[in-house]
Amino acid sequence: MTTTLNFATAPGHQVLAAAGKKILRPGGRKATERLFAWANFQPEETVIELAASFGESAIELAKRFNVRVLGIEKNPDSVAKARENIKAAGLSDRVTIIEGDISRLDKITDKFDYVLAEAILTMQSDIGKAKILSGIRNCLKPGGKFLSHEMFVRDNAEQARKSLSESIRVNANPLTVSEWSTACKDAGLTIEQQQTGKMGLLNFSQMVRDEGLLGTVKIIWNILTNPHLRQRILQMRRVFQQKGKNIGYIVFISQ
Repeated sequence: MTTTLNFATAPGHQVLAAAGKKILRPGGRKATERLFAWANFQPEETVIELAASFGESAIELAKRFNVRVLGIEKNPDSVAKARENIKAAGLSDRVTIIEGDISRLDKITDKFDYVLAEAILTMQSDIGKAKILSGIRNCLKPGGKFLSHEMFVRDNAEQARKSLSESIRVNANPLTVSEWSTACKDAGLTIEQQQTGKMGLLNFSQMVRDEGLLGTVKIIWNILTNPHLRQRILQMRRVFQQKGKNIGYIVFISQ
């Protein structure tokens, strides 16, 4: 487990990763699987994944659906690790990870059947969202689809955003369902299907589904044995529970 991370000030996703959590999406695997079911990937179709990290999602897509995946990742160390993972999986002919900025998608000249982005746009400003969504539209082939998995807010949106930002130490800017629709529409994308649900990132039952029983036990052990880590994660969990009626996840597919 990371020993140099300052648990009091580090972004929430880094703290959770330090505890051993691998699935950091607000709706977990279940919400991602809903997206994949809607997408109905066909062999040899092309997917671009934003913020591909270590390439694990890209590898899974290529293995399960026999698609070709291009991942964009800003961190050079993550790119290097992703390339190692892809080579180890024997998928160098189907998965490529490049170093790049998701706000500069205009540099991508190829067109794709799908763009996948999970837990990316929520942390962007309104201007940042608009720029990335416009870039996503320009990356898609005619009839191509954007697959998104983000957070949303209901009533008392500003208070929910403030509490969330203070908790995860990142300027979180989730939108309401109608605001997500408008943001997509302004970028030339029309939402075809959507689903919302509870924010379950730190719920025990969702953790077991996402991480498996052994993985969940390891995470709990790490939390219990590190007081600084425990304090921070319990703080995040309290906010998720207190604001549970006003924050959740949304998955949608737009064309």
